Amino acid sequence: MPPSFRYRLERQPPRKGAGGVTRGASVREFPASRGLAGVSMRLAPGSMRELHWHANAAEWAYVVSGFCRTTILHPEGGAATDTFGPGDVWYFPRGWGHSIQGIGPGECHFILIFDNGDFSEDHTFSVTDWLSRTPPEAVAQNLGLGPAEVALLPKGEAYFVRGPAPDDRSSDATARARPELVTTHRYPLGAQQPRRVPGGGTQRTVTVAEFPISTTMSGSLLEIEPGAMRELHWHPDADEWQYYLEGEAEMIVFLAQGQAVREEFEAGDVGYAPMGAGHYIRNAGSGLLRVLIGFNSGRYLANDLSAWMASNPPDVLAANLGLPPAVVEKLPKRESFMTPARSGGPG
Repeated sequence: MPPSFRYRLERQPPRKGAGGVTRGASVREFPASRGLAGVSMRLAPGSMRELHWHANAAEWAYVVSGFCRTTILHPEGGAATDTFGPGDVWYFPRGWGHSIQGIGPGECHFILIFDNGDFSEDHTFSVTDWLSRTPPEAVAQNLGLGPAEVALLPKGEAYFVRGPAPDDRSSDATARARPELVTTHRYPLGAQQPRRVPGGGTQRTVTVAEFPISTTMSGSLLEIEPGAMRELHWHPDADEWQYYLEGEAEMIVFLAQGQAVREEFEAGDVGYAPMGAGHYIRNAGSGLLRVLIGFNSGRYLANDLSAWMASNPPDVLAANLGLPPAVVEKLPKRESFMTPARSGGPG
């Protein structure tokens, strides 16, 4: 029996603490998702995902709503502090220490995507957990503290911590006097001019070409009009992890040997298409469909059915598809990428 390619992420019971809420989906919870994993996280103003690092995956993120601040340690020397808002993307290489803090006003919601389906908390290392498992005399020597001060440290992993929300008096705020649109770890995907198909929708894509540090991952934001569809296609070098931001959708994943799996999605669901598997995404609702997509490759490569049809001589298509020449003439003559709704409405 083929696996399901849908996971109801936002319906899962969350992990909560100190103003933070998180829900995750690795291959353990979502068996089809072998190459990528994901997390939906929310932080209240001042709440922080504590200092930590991931030993087996890089982290790619998209801010859905609200604002947050990240700090990251560069192993070759130096560090970076950046602020993010809706539509912004960050990327932290595997093993780089970092933190994430909500800065307000209101809650910050972001989606984290990892380039390893086996990502889990077993491979995430938190500073409070580390220090609480280290002999106090070693911590005191390392941090220059006395025994009484070491005793104030947490006695186990905090995971979420809460402090004051950063403001213009924060030590990092001076660097934002002349904010850069793109930094080492920040890319404003939402501000990008989209690829547009009249009646079909739009696509914004960020790869290693636009965001050089993101060597192992790329991402895309699709907006699809009612009844329209991201056409039949496959990715030759990457798995596809989807988070449905808005709307209703249908996807069929073709697995070869007569196998095809149909799934239906709503906002808060996660979808998955394995590397090389044919699939499409159709807007099955009456409003706009918005889908965030992550790939476990720094490049974005796709083979679209319309481009394949357009690239072949008519006699090849006629023989392959068993169609008369007059019908072959109706097939696409160029790549369409997205196709508008057929006459008669979304159905």
